[in-house]
Amino acid sequence: MVADRWFIDWDINPRYPLLTRANAGEVLPDPVSPLGWTLTWTPMLQGWREAGLYDFASMEPEELSETHPEVVCLVGGHLYINGSSTRLFGVRGPGLTPEAIDQAYFGDHPDKPPYVPEPWHENATVSERMGAWMQGVMTATDLPELRDDRERSRAARASRPDLATLTDDQLVARAHELAPLLRQLFRRHLAVTAGSSIGPGVLGAVAEALGDPSLALTLITSVGDVDSAAPSRAMWELSRLDPASAEYREGFAAFIREFGSRGPNEWDIRSEVWETKPALVTVLVDRMRGAPDDESPMARNDVNAAAREAATARVREILAGQPDTLAQFEMGLASAHAYLAGRERTKTNVIRVLHEVRIVVRELAARHDYTMSEVCMLLEDELDAFVAGPDEFRPRLTAREEQYLELFELEPPFIVDGAAPPLSQWPRKGDVVVEAAAPGDVLAGVPGAPGVAEGRARVVLDPGDPFALEPGDVLVAPITDPAWTPLFVPAVAVVVNVGAVVSHAIIVSRELGIPCVVSVTDATRRIPDGAWVRVDGSTGTVTVLDG
Repeated sequence: MVADRWFIDWDINPRYPLLTRANAGEVLPDPVSPLGWTLTWTPMLQGWREAGLYDFASMEPEELSETHPEVVCLVGGHLYINGSSTRLFGVRGPGLTPEAIDQAYFGDHPDKPPYVPEPWHENATVSERMGAWMQGVMTATDLPELRDDRERSRAARASRPDLATLTDDQLVARAHELAPLLRQLFRRHLAVTAGSSIGPGVLGAVAEALGDPSLALTLITSVGDVDSAAPSRAMWELSRLDPASAEYREGFAAFIREFGSRGPNEWDIRSEVWETKPALVTVLVDRMRGAPDDESPMARNDVNAAAREAATARVREILAGQPDTLAQFEMGLASAHAYLAGRERTKTNVIRVLHEVRIVVRELAARHDYTMSEVCMLLEDELDAFVAGPDEFRPRLTAREEQYLELFELEPPFIVDGAAPPLSQWPRKGDVVVEAAAPGDVLAGVPGAPGVAEGRARVVLDPGDPFALEPGDVLVAPITDPAWTPLFVPAVAVVVNVGAVVSHAIIVSRELGIPCVVSVTDATRRIPDGAWVRVDGSTGTVTVLDG
């Protein structure tokens, strides 16, 4: 029987009562392990706090706890974004509104409560700081600091010692010494993530004024150099090789060296990723082999890049006689391209370093005859005691793991406003009943990647089981992270239960040139597997054409 509260959960600050799984669900789709939360997420959240105070600077030091910063919350072992603090970003940012922030995070979700202003929300000093930061974002054409960060993250990987030669104490020290780098890289990730909404906002306003709102998506499609799309391209190249050849073996080894830190639920060190379970890669590469050459991600990208360039030229021609508006458009375009690609790069940088912590913990588990899952039931401040007497922890970790695995059976509320129900009142996933969509029904979500496509809907719940997806199908998924990206290659469109304007599914779909709609509530339950559907990524709708 699950307890009413998971032992590492945070209390909800009544000043910041609104929590959401939007965006959080694609970062940590499953309950996070105790060691993953306390060893890696604790320093990363300190970086997030610093970004909120000193980079985009939307909050004051006294407004964010030093130990449990109100940018997120942990409820039932699940990560939640703090919607109250994101709304402050909309209140205090010049030209922004809390309603616009809500739309980006929640879309039209029925449980979204209205924003209620309070006197302390407005802050002229903070708004002035944010205005200066936004101006810097708007004038950016390149983010060279991200290349420096990439080299630092690669250096962390290159400096990995032969872990088998280290003592237990040295392994723990290795994990701890990576914490400052995680904190710095995650701070950059949040600063760039915040900036990635500014340029697209300008492009959206221009497109609206020109009478074609969907144009904004085309202008930021297939911008190139997007890290999250790179594994799919590399897998495609592998799929063109003879799997028995030396060239394939060398290419596969190079793939693991470069992308081995990526994989399902990659933000939790408990998870298997491509380096720790290479079979996850093999099955995806094998699945691509049957696709014809003209379905390559590179070919799709070229087509959509040409469409983007044509749309850009068209807007420039229309605005030629409006120099001020044209200058604003050019700044928004350059900023959007730099920050959207930059967000994916900052994510890659963080994940690469987080994976080095994972590798250390795996070594500790193996040498003391524990599973990785069992060791991840530890807390960070228990590591020293664990290496001093690992056998003494076995009953405690076994009991924690049993309770932890029960959390996977529960359906977390998408939105929490004020207080979360006790875990004993959360519905079990198998008990949730949602009415299936019928032919003619139109499901609304958030527009992601432009274009219209029709195909057979294939509901896929596990990226490690891609065999139900055939070329030409529409991928319908609960969330997406890089482990899902290769499944985008044979798909003609992507539909996702959750997500927002800068979600992984949208960024990668734009690079691969396929329509995408996110935040389609309960899409994996409402869209019948095998139904013929039309996906309009420009309007954010999915139409069931037949069952």
